[in-house]
Amino acid sequence: MTGRARLEISAALATLAASCAMLPLVNRTAWILQAAFLLALQSGVGALARRAPLARPVTVAAQALAALFLLTVAFAGDQAVAGLLPGPDVFREFGQLVQEGAEDVGRYAIPAPATAGIRLLLVGGVLVVGLAVDAVAVTYRSAAPAGLPLLALYSVAAGLGQGGSGWLWFLAAASGYLLLLLAEGRERLTEWGRVFGGRRTAPPAPGPPPGRISHGPLRTGRRIGVLALGFALAVPAVLPAMESGLFEPRGRSEAAGSGSGGLTSVKPLVALQDSLNQPANRELLRLRSSAENTRDLYLRIVALDRFDGASWQTTRRPLSELPAVLPAPAGLAPGVRTTRVDTTLTASGAYAQNYLPLPYPAEEVRTEGRWRYEPEGRVLTGERGQTTRGVRYQVASLQVEPTPAQLASAPAPREEVLRSYTQVPRSLPPVVAQTARKVTAGSANAYQQAVALQDWFSVGGGFQYDTQVASGTGTDAVVRFLEAKRGFCIHFSFSMAAMARTLGIPARVAVGFMPGTPLADGSVSVGTKDAHAWPELYFEGIGWTRFEPTPSRGTTPEYAVAEPATGAGPGAAPAPAPERSAAAPAPPQETDACPPARKKLGECRPDALQADGGGQASGGPSTGTVAGIAVAALAVLGLPLLPMLWRRRVRARRLGDPPDAAEDAVTAERTLAAWHELTDSAWDYGIAPDGSRTPRAAAARIVTAGSLEGPAAASAARVAGAVEQVLYAPRPRPAPGLAGDVECVRAGLHAAAGRGARLRALLLPRSAARLLRGLARRRAAAARRIRAVRLSPSSRT
Repeated sequence: MTGRARLEISAALATLAASCAMLPLVNRTAWILQAAFLLALQSGVGALARRAPLARPVTVAAQALAALFLLTVAFAGDQAVAGLLPGPDVFREFGQLVQEGAEDVGRYAIPAPATAGIRLLLVGGVLVVGLAVDAVAVTYRSAAPAGLPLLALYSVAAGLGQGGSGWLWFLAAASGYLLLLLAEGRERLTEWGRVFGGRRTAPPAPGPPPGRISHGPLRTGRRIGVLALGFALAVPAVLPAMESGLFEPRGRSEAAGSGSGGLTSVKPLVALQDSLNQPANRELLRLRSSAENTRDLYLRIVALDRFDGASWQTTRRPLSELPAVLPAPAGLAPGVRTTRVDTTLTASGAYAQNYLPLPYPAEEVRTEGRWRYEPEGRVLTGERGQTTRGVRYQVASLQVEPTPAQLASAPAPREEVLRSYTQVPRSLPPVVAQTARKVTAGSANAYQQAVALQDWFSVGGGFQYDTQVASGTGTDAVVRFLEAKRGFCIHFSFSMAAMARTLGIPARVAVGFMPGTPLADGSVSVGTKDAHAWPELYFEGIGWTRFEPTPSRGTTPEYAVAEPATGAGPGAAPAPAPERSAAAPAPPQETDACPPARKKLGECRPDALQADGGGQASGGPSTGTVAGIAVAALAVLGLPLLPMLWRRRVRARRLGDPPDAAEDAVTAERTLAAWHELTDSAWDYGIAPDGSRTPRAAAARIVTAGSLEGPAAASAARVAGAVEQVLYAPRPRPAPGLAGDVECVRAGLHAAAGRGARLRALLLPRSAARLLRGLARRRAAAARRIRAVRLSPSSRT
């Protein structure tokens, strides 16, 4: 296998390895096989074009055209001319698929279903990055900068993805890039053996036979690469981690999907604030219930039970098949009054997320689809792309009605509950616990402490409900909220749960919907403005119990009303619940804006909105955000490399073979170009050019200052002699091999320089100052032309 073929294969493998970082983003992996097949065909087109041979720009254009044909066959074959040639219909189909893919990226939680739009974005992205890597590394023979598109591909995947396997995808991407560099290094070593062989007028020195290279440099390169990868993987493991904020920033979505392995970490609150701030209250669910009063019929999506001081998340737990009858709720004793409630729910076609909203605690759930059950949180989560879109289901649940006396006399929770649900990290500021003790001073039991916290947030603490307040980040977010006293349900529920844990009360945060708006036909409409979060506190004998600390939102349960100051006996009736609901939101608007004729043809598209992780287009990163991240990464990483890239381009132009590749016809122009490259190379290593010296004297100065010996010194003298022939001889003698002589001088300068000088010559070459001077001259010339035009008689008239 030739060096070029090895480099071509390495470029394709490096792209494919970096693309593997996107595997966790979708729930099916078949797209990577399709991308690999199309990438191989695209790389094959490039290989054939380079062997034709075609000009470099023509080679890249041929590969781009091949990629367009391949995507047409794969995604828009029905709209193509003869199933292959792209026409206007094909581009319209691509636009439609890209738009749908962008909406799906924002709509679905990770892992998202592999829809046609998402597959086009993935496969098309792999082909674009593969084309860039192949063009830079193989066509233009510069493997190092090819890492930029690979890094952009990995960065986008890492930014959208989640979980603890990110190091594995980094290792795959880095190994692919290292393989590419090694392939290029092997090819360059082969060429160096040919360049430094000279004219072979003398017997060759002992060493590797022609056409073969020493494996010592390759082994050294491999060791350096493996060592660098080891450091990159080991160092982050021992450094402090940078955690995300307690209240997640808007625009990020980490809602996780579910597979057979378990329920992963979920942050479904990131779209809640956007839902509450929408001008229209759009319907997400419609329900009918047997409950006499639906004021307590909250719909629960998921419970966040793991608090690390910087975020609330769900604990990863195994999933099981959905049983016909769910297990009895944890902690609920027979003596507590319960009422069975039957509810029928229908999800809107515009509402698509991975979790099924349920009244708590549910006893039976009858639904179609691929749903899995997580017993601890009593959560139903879809697998393999299952979402709530258009789902109709029936739920039998319990309406638990404990008395204040039962809550006040509840025994201490079991040890395993205390261990799991009262953990507070050391990073939580002490003022949170101090405030909790101050607010609950005088309380005789955990129930009175819970009611005191709830009433302090909702009534007596001077807090205001405001959805325009930023969510906040960092371990000080609770403290800032307690000081500002402004926020929405995220702030109130998170803070009350954290403060309850500091008091030793088991607590978690539930996410879902308030009861919604009753309609004239007896049904209840739940919309985007009903999205809500509330704390759940555990009492032995009652179980997980809802509290409502958010002012003007939801309803306070009857059992959570403060006891009279004189104390109540076990049989005392609770006082009526205070009416704290502000003006109810406007009834949700139906999203049925599609005429029946279009519905019948299947041309209607659902509105992209919902309340949490996966139902709202703004809940996930938009296409503009993803593109912005990629462009910013390329800009930040590419700007420092511009001097190096410019220098490599200039060197390639100066030392490239002439069109006819005949060494005996080296022109004066190419001789002078080789001389300029030699002096600029010396300048890069700290030997500034001196225009007052003759070429021979300048070469002697470079040899002395650069500590050149042997072949390098002789090569400098030969280049200087060729320049003097061009400048002074009536008929200059041909001087073949000048490019090799310049490379020999560069190798000598590199070997004699220190490590710092080598890095400076590579990354910040001094000769790049010519670029700035050239730009300055062009700007001055343009300014002179503009002045001349302004002063000309024709311009005055």
